[in-house]
Amino acid sequence: MKKIVVFASGSGTNTENIILYFSNNPIAKVVAVFCNNPQAKVLEKANKLNVPTTIFAKDDLNTTKISEKLHYYQADLIVLAGFLLKFPAAIIKAYPHKIINIHPALLPKYGGKGMYGMHVHQAVLDNKEATTGISIHYVNEHYDEGGLIFQKNIAIDDCASAEAIAAKIHQLELANFPQVIERLLDDSIVQEI
Repeated sequence: MKKIVVFASGSGTNTENIILYFSNNPIAKVVAVFCNNPQAKVLEKANKLNVPTTIFAKDDLNTTKISEKLHYYQADLIVLAGFLLKFPAAIIKAYPHKIINIHPALLPKYGGKGMYGMHVHQAVLDNKEATTGISIHYVNEHYDEGGLIFQKNIAIDDCASAEAIAAKIHQLELANFPQVIERLLDDSIVQEI
């Protein structure tokens, strides 16, 4: 069985969804949640679902502490689900094509440093986009520039606020992120990625 480690910084709705999706899945399971915010709701959600958590300081990310923990969990895939810190090059190098992220826009549009959460949705609204969507991509040394794995778009011409866009995007994330993870980890599927 493949092992998933999730990194998150916030409310944890995507993390919770991924944990539940893989709770009785023969392909993989979430073995740990790493979080840089001791107040984040994701920690409560993971604990309620009996998934071990690791809380770390921002500075720990660039030390061997995180690498050692990842090695301990024998992660097959590292999933960034609302994780706001830049991922260190040393871990990216140690896990080539094994770290993925979800972004709430159709990359390369609305990506890069500072483009996360409501910042993205407000920019999409301000630019009067008719559609937006989600992008799931590999993580490299630059924000939102790793190779694309999956994109899904949605019409937003009926959205009058960034919050309305956020709600539609969140539904896309919940519906698609676990399935994309499963396809990446399922050896019986011929990978075209």
